[in-house]
Amino acid sequence: MAGSFGETLRRIREGKGISQARLATEITYSKSYLSKIENDLKAPTADIAKRCDSVLGTGGVLSALVRSVAAAPNEAVEEDPDEQVWVVVMDGEREHRFHQLPRRLAQAGLGLPPGFALSGSAHAEVDELTLAGLQTSFGHYRRLGTMSGPATVLMQVVSHITVLRTLAAGDHPAHIRAQLLLQASRAAEYAGWMSQEAGDEQAALWWTRRAVRYATAGGDEHLASYAHVRQAEIALYRQDPLTTIELAARAQDDRAAGPRILGLAARCEAQGHALAGDTGAFECALDRASCLLAEREPTASPLGSSSVSDEIALARGWSLFDLGRPGEAAEVLDRHVPDMAVDARRARARFGARRVLAHAAAGELDQACTLAHDVLEDAAHVDSATIRTDLRHLVRITARWRTHPAVQQLRPALSTALRLPSAGA
Repeated sequence: MAGSFGETLRRIREGKGISQARLATEITYSKSYLSKIENDLKAPTADIAKRCDSVLGTGGVLSALVRSVAAAPNEAVEEDPDEQVWVVVMDGEREHRFHQLPRRLAQAGLGLPPGFALSGSAHAEVDELTLAGLQTSFGHYRRLGTMSGPATVLMQVVSHITVLRTLAAGDHPAHIRAQLLLQASRAAEYAGWMSQEAGDEQAALWWTRRAVRYATAGGDEHLASYAHVRQAEIALYRQDPLTTIELAARAQDDRAAGPRILGLAARCEAQGHALAGDTGAFECALDRASCLLAEREPTASPLGSSSVSDEIALARGWSLFDLGRPGEAAEVLDRHVPDMAVDARRARARFGARRVLAHAAAGELDQACTLAHDVLEDAAHVDSATIRTDLRHLVRITARWRTHPAVQQLRPALSTALRLPSAGA
């Protein structure tokens, strides 16, 4: 962490327009001593950090940074203080956004909303009861994510990861530290998914890489294979079948990864083959995925979606549309989408949008438009960039029937969902 405190102190001081001599006077230290602190020739103390916080009005940022420096030797995973990391910051008073900051500033809480900077220590005792409570908290975030937008849960999940990583830096038994890191890995994987839903592929890939790093430190050598699955899914939404297939196949190279990861990879491969129009390869990969996903793995937080009961049937319906068989796709999705739980809004909107597309492409415009209104209601709650991909496709399909009464009635609501000017504007 060399240079982290001194550079941060200098940046804040200069940003406030305060000279080094004036700050030294106000904290009752000599200018030469303060100069050594800012140039990393002296290690900062808790006392000088508190005094600087008070004079500069930083709300405890520098004190938090001193605590992070003190905790660094116990880090279970070596971190680069100058590495750019993603943090949630306030954009005025309107909304939270993700930005990149050097790690040392992120750990100190710079740019974060009040109260978000970590104020505790890494020395709290952790036992199995604590681990269970942390896992339950993450389960609540996942459930909230099934029915609300990514902005609702991302900030909480990032904070949760920070808590887990900080606890893992403490002096705990090896099995406790491993469990904390594995929980951090699952939370980071979920943060990646929510980032993708928010339309930020760069953040999605960044969080996925972090998930792999935490998992490896926690003793799980196979999550790297799942990272290929996540990358394949991003390629799938980019309409890039070859990259999707290549990444999904790479994920399956690790035969010891377990049936869940291998099954998700095979399912993604099948979807890539469907996008490429290869029916035979699609059926082969989907059959393989069906067998793998039928095997049960005991895990407190399963990888991938946990809000759909029949992943294979839904993937088949999804892919039949890509294979140019919209009528068959509509039949499959008609059987399974209505059975989804009411609070599984994200899944209902995702597969519901594909169901609407299938009916529209099959020429069943009235049915497509009737179903679309419910899909748009769910989509408004979950604010998903990936779902909007299919809604934009629906705009293109229905453009051929602009004068159809049901299409005309749907277009304003569809334009609103896509944040486009309404028809006739």
